[in-house]
Formats: sequence, structure tokens, C-alpha cells
Amino acid sequence: MSNPFLSLLFPSEEKRAAHATQAGRATVSDAVCDEIGLSLLLDLHGSALSEYFTADEEVIRYREAAIADMIALPRLGETLAEALPILRDVTELRQLDSELGASSGESYLYSITEIELYVGVIDVLFKGLSDVRAELKSKAFTELWRFLTELVESDYYRELNDRLRQLSARMREVRSITVGVNLDSAMRPVEAGVVSVNSEPFKSGKVLDKILRMSFRNDAMTCIAALSPFGKGQSENRRDALLSAFNSAIEEVFRSSVRSWRSIVGEYVLENTDFLLRLLPEIEFITKATALELRLTERGCALATPILRPIEEKALDAKALYNPDVALRIKDEIITNDFTFDDNARLYVLTGPNRGGKSVITCAVGLAQAMVQLGLRAPAAACTISPVNAIFTHFPEGADDTIDKGRLGEECARLRDIFDQIDEHSMILLDESLSSTGSYEASYIGEEILCGFAIARCRGIFSTHLHELAAALPEVNRRAAKEGGVAIDTLVAGIEEGRRSFRIHRTTPDGKSYARDIANKYGLSLEEITGRLKAGKEY
Repeated sequence: MSNPFLSLLFPSEEKRAAHATQAGRATVSDAVCDEIGLSLLLDLHGSALSEYFTADEEVIRYREAAIADMIALPRLGETLAEALPILRDVTELRQLDSELGASSGESYLYSITEIELYVGVIDVLFKGLSDVRAELKSKAFTELWRFLTELVESDYYRELNDRLRQLSARMREVRSITVGVNLDSAMRPVEAGVVSVNSEPFKSGKVLDKILRMSFRNDAMTCIAALSPFGKGQSENRRDALLSAFNSAIEEVFRSSVRSWRSIVGEYVLENTDFLLRLLPEIEFITKATALELRLTERGCALATPILRPIEEKALDAKALYNPDVALRIKDEIITNDFTFDDNARLYVLTGPNRGGKSVITCAVGLAQAMVQLGLRAPAAACTISPVNAIFTHFPEGADDTIDKGRLGEECARLRDIFDQIDEHSMILLDESLSSTGSYEASYIGEEILCGFAIARCRGIFSTHLHELAAALPEVNRRAAKEGGVAIDTLVAGIEEGRRSFRIHRTTPDGKSYARDIANKYGLSLEEITGRLKAGKEY
């Protein structure tokens, strides 16, 4: 039977093919995933997270539906968890088989084992999906169940199972072979061959048995002398030579039976295991994505099915947005913020006190965008969003690899590389960029790159300690507007009653107010200082 197109992540062959050629795919590197915290949330082992980002609405909706089925029907997750190790065994077996070569005796045995694994995983998937068939809503799992049903009920599959049982029984029954060796007049071997194939192992003929004078005369399955390559102290070459001879002999014995199976594997089974192996990374991805959503839900975090808008609208309007990485690592109250890109601001300069939540909200925006474009729900109470064609980050790095250029030179080189790649549909997230130099140089360079991002018409956040940069925005906006640039606005990480609130406000920053609040909190205002000094003198 011919295989239809089946995928848990793509609704059609055309969509998957387009994704493979970058059409509809979003560029989000593994380094970006690391920086915004996504790699820890979705820890994949069999593939790279960067392979799965899409800007195609149909693909996003297809994945959302599949994950929704996984969450609503725990039996699906159990089924995929049971199938995963079997598929990994098939992958490993394929690798061993390719190393051995198609003509080896072991390769024939691997072929039979691969068929057994193939039948096993088909049975696991069919039973698991059949248990929840009436409740399936996603096209991904519905189509998979239909294919499995057609396959399992086919005459060929039944015949495959019958023949597998017969040949497996025959192969598994073989426990030993009897080898005959003809000698010449000088007792030298002149030819050797397999005399019989036996369903029981031979007896070792240990020295203790000989001492007890047991008679072996009538026992054809008792060894009276071990072949030296399997004895102690023998070289590996001698052992390999004997193994090679035995394998060749066994191959000859089973040649007619196993060759027919090799043909079946080549013509039919390999096609079907190939389809299953293509699902292997998809199963891991959708399993991990489902697990992430369940962890967030159990933590009491909201997840919103996004309202998707065309890429040209450049929309992002999130209500009660939060950072899921932080939410899963703390036990305190989860702080949420509303966040929007609109015609009055496609770019923001985010200022505020150290450890006041600037990095948290910057990553939260990136995580919301990335999760939606993987097919997950957004970490927010509600979310309207347009896809982006790429996400770029510029976060602080250590001193590695900066000997030639220095820290500032390295930062500037990375920023230049970003400008070579962005366009109006990209997102850029900068966190404490240019922190490796003084405020004068950093503010000057910051104004230049902000103006450049505005002219590129991308959207994003520049989180910074540079209050001078926020103060320079009117001039930056004036310069950018001349070139058709988008508007830049300011966000402030707030302090309430001298404490960091981790709430973000769309307002003009006042750097002195932060310092004043903190000074008051710790009794370091001039009024309190002079009071202490006077009190000390009086004392």
C-alpha cells in the first residue's frame, strides 16, 4: 500500500517542502533560543529547536490543534511515550546495519529485528489512537489513525505478521550449530562446514565432569575440546577469523529464507519505517511542547490561543504577559504586564533600576513571539500577534573571543551583523547592549543604532541602563522620521514605595526618581544623613 503524507507538524507535503526551503520559515537561531530562555523550556535531544519556527498561519494552527488533542487526551501522550524508545531502537539498528553491510549474517538478523520493531510500534500507535479515536479533533492525529487502521487491516500486514512469526521462531530456536572438520592423513584440517543446526546449546564438557568420569560417548551435544580462538589468551584476530567463518556458514544455512526477508524489508518495510522515523523528531517536539503547556497550566499560569494577524500588520498586543521561564522557577507571585506594539511605537527603549524586571519583560516578549511561531499558546491572558520572519537578540556576553576587538568592538560587530539581516518584519531584542563602555560612548552609539532600527522599520525592545538614551529619543525620532522610520517610545520598569515592582509602564523615565526612592528606602537622603550626623554629635 502507498503511504499518504503524514506529519504531526505540517498539514501537507507542500507546506513541509516550503518550510525546508525557508519559505514560510522564521529565522530564530539556537543561540537566540538560549538567550531568551526557550532552550531550557523546550529541551530537545533529537533535533534543533531552530528547525521548527514557522511564519505560516496554517502550520501554526495545525500544530495548535495537535497539542490541544495531546492536552485533552492523556492517552495520546502515553502512546507516543511508548512508541519513542522503539523508534530510537529502529534508528540505532539502521546505523548498525549500515556499518555491517547488506551481506553480513548479522545484517540479516537485524533486518528481522527491524521488522519486529516496525510491527511493534505500529501496534502501539494503532491501539493508543484507537482508544481515543472518537475524541480526536486535530487533523494530525486523525490522519495518522486512519492510515494505521488501513495498514493494520490490510491483508499484506496480516501476512507480514504471520511470516514474521514463522521466521522469528525458526531463527530464535537456533542455539548451536554442529561443525564438521575433515582431516588429511597428517591430521590437518582440509575442509570444514556446518553439519547441523540445533535447537539446544552444546554442553561445555568442563574438567570437573571429566574427573567424575562421565561418559560423553553417546552425547553428541557435549564439547570434548574447545576451539582455541575462544580460549583464554587468544588474539583478537584469531577470534575475529573464527567469527567470520561462523557468520559465513550461518548466512549460507539461512540464505534462502533470509534473502526473501531482505527483499521484503527493501521493498515495503523500509518505506514504512522511513515514514515512522520521519515522525521521530516530530513526536519528541510535540511531546515536549505539550509538557511545557501542562507545566505552566499546573503552575496556574494563563495560556492564550493567539489571534493571528497578517505579517504586514506587525501586531503584538498581549494582556497579562509573563515570562514562562521565570514563572516556572519561582514560587512567588507571577508579575504580569500588558504589552503592545502599535503605530505610536514599534520600538521601545526600556529603562529602570537594576534587577527591576527589564530583562524579564524583554525575554517575555521574545518568548511569546517564539512560542506562537512554534505552534504553542502564548504566555498571556490574551494575545493578538503577527508572525515575524526572524528574531535577533543582542545580550551581554563574557570576555571570550574579544581579545582582538575588545568588548565594545565585539558588541558593535554583532550589531553590525544584525543590521545585515533584519528587515521590517523582524524582531530585535537588545538587553543592556553597549554596557562595556562609558555612558557617553554608549549613548552615542545607542542613538545611532536606534535610529537605524527605526529606519529598518523592525520592531523590538532596547533594554538599557542609559537614561540619557531615553532622553535623546525626540531627536532620534526626528532623524528617523526623515527616512520613513517607525516611532520609538519609552517604557519604564517601575519602583513603588521604594521597591522594585517588576511592572512595566509606558511613560517617560525619570532616572532621579529611582535613585531617590532607593536612597529614601535605605535612609540615604540628605535629610536623613544630616539627621544622623546631628544625632551622632549630640550623643
